[in-house]
Formats: sequence, structure tokens, C-alpha cells
Amino acid sequence: MDFIYAQKLEEALNALRTQAGRAKVLAGGTDLMIQIARGEKQPQALIFIGQLKDDLAAVSLSQDGHLNIGALVTHRQICADRQVQASYPALATASASVGGWQTQSVGTLAGNICNASPAADTIPPLLVHEAVVTIQSAARGLRDVSLEYFITGRRQIAIENDEMVVGITLAPLPADTADAYLKVGRRKAMEVAIAGLAMRLTMAGPEIVGELRVATCATGPVSRRAREVEALFSGQKLTDELVTQGASLLGRMIQPIDDTRASAQYRKLVIPKLFRGAVLECLAKLGIAISGLEKS
Repeated sequence: MDFIYAQKLEEALNALRTQAGRAKVLAGGTDLMIQIARGEKQPQALIFIGQLKDDLAAVSLSQDGHLNIGALVTHRQICADRQVQASYPALATASASVGGWQTQSVGTLAGNICNASPAADTIPPLLVHEAVVTIQSAARGLRDVSLEYFITGRRQIAIENDEMVVGITLAPLPADTADAYLKVGRRKAMEVAIAGLAMRLTMAGPEIVGELRVATCATGPVSRRAREVEALFSGQKLTDELVTQGASLLGRMIQPIDDTRASAQYRKLVIPKLFRGAVLECLAKLGIAISGLEKS
């Protein structure tokens, strides 16, 4: 196997073009190296981009309020970043639950997306915030793809052999908006999610929902937003009955499997509870208490 040590972004992009599908991009390697060791992936070359920190390792806020996250930004950086903590705390929570501190120190948010695991913690928060993935190639330059369309299947992404992810962008939040990420695992640390749920809630008044977005992980082959559930809440008065209805619908919509971590039936039981918990967490962050709406 060839090892290509890129010193500049241009070198990495040119190497991808030259290798013509033979190479994989290596950053933290927390997933890729294990997959290579297992024989699940067999690249003939690795292009190491870990030295491209000047180009790809920053979290920055643009003049129009968009948050830009470089492809080399690690989970530890996400957890510690004040802009992420202030505006997108669900993403910080999700990054803090990715493995242990060793994985978080080298593993990148972009790598978590590109691995496209159905159980990836960071994907649901990014989905509810309608994250955009920026991709670059030497031949065609930059292009943007919504994360929802970037992940096409279990460990499958919409990227060409000569392209690499260079960043992720999140739009500014509307007023009166809060988010949450809740996860069930067998332990509190270093555990792949049995089930996870992210929610973004925007209120149009003390009890009126402006918009609710919800996405889950480890509940099907691909993490997706539950748009049928979201539609129930738009413009509606937030009541215990409505939350129960939404939670029940979400439990019916997901398509989990039996595996070594949990049964499909168990996942269908816990997802409605996570949904209710996320609603309550979002309301608490907004300082809103609704009579009759309680944790079950």
C-alpha cells in the first residue's frame, strides 16, 4: 500500500485525481484503519491530510452567520468550541459521545459523516440543522451537497473518486430555537448508540410550535429526518397529547434491526421516550413550561 503525505490541499486533490479510485483519504483514521485491518476496505493508497490544518482545521463564523467547520476539526474541538456550544449544543453533545477521549481527540466530524454509519452520533444533529457538506476536486473545484443527500446508504456517500470533503456548514438559527441530542447505550461512555435522537424546536409563541425537526440514528440503514412527524407539529399548540401522538408515529416509522447491542423491539420502545425527553429538554432551554406536559 502506498502512503501519500500531503503537505498542501492542492497536493491531496491532485493525488486523488492521479490515483483514480485507488486511494482513500486518511485523517484521524479511527474508522478507516479498523476497516482496513478487517479487510472491509482495501485501498491501494492512503492520502494523509493530517498536516493540512491551516486549510481545514478551523471552526469559523462567516459574516452572514453561517458556522463553517473544516474537515480536520476533531470531536474534541467541537465539544470545546463556544460557538457550537452556544448555537448548536446538540452537536457538541453528540461529539462528546463519540467513543472515548482518545477517539474524540483524533477523529473528525467530517470523518464521522463520510463513514456513514447508521449509528453515527453526529449525523442526526447535523440533519436537523440542515448541514451542507462542501466537496472539492482538482478538476471541478468546489460543490455543496445537503447532508441529507450526501449519505445515500449504509456506509455509502455521494462523492466521486477524485473528490474529498473539505468542510461542513450550518445556517444560523431562527429566534426562539433550541436543540437536543439524546442517546441510549449500554454504558455512559465509549458506546455505539443503541438508539439516538436529535431534535430542533422553534416556538412561534408560548405554546405554539413554529417548526419541529427530528432525526434518529441506529434505527435503520440510514439516518433520516422524520418529516411525517415534523408535519404534525407545524403551527400546532404543543400539548401532551400531541407529543404522545408524535412519539408513537416516530416509533412506527423507524426500521431498526436486531443486533448484538439491542433488539429491534427494544429500539422501537425507547425512541418514543427519547422523543418526549428531547421535547422537554428543548422547552427547558427556551425557559418554557407547558402545563400537563411531563416526562413519562
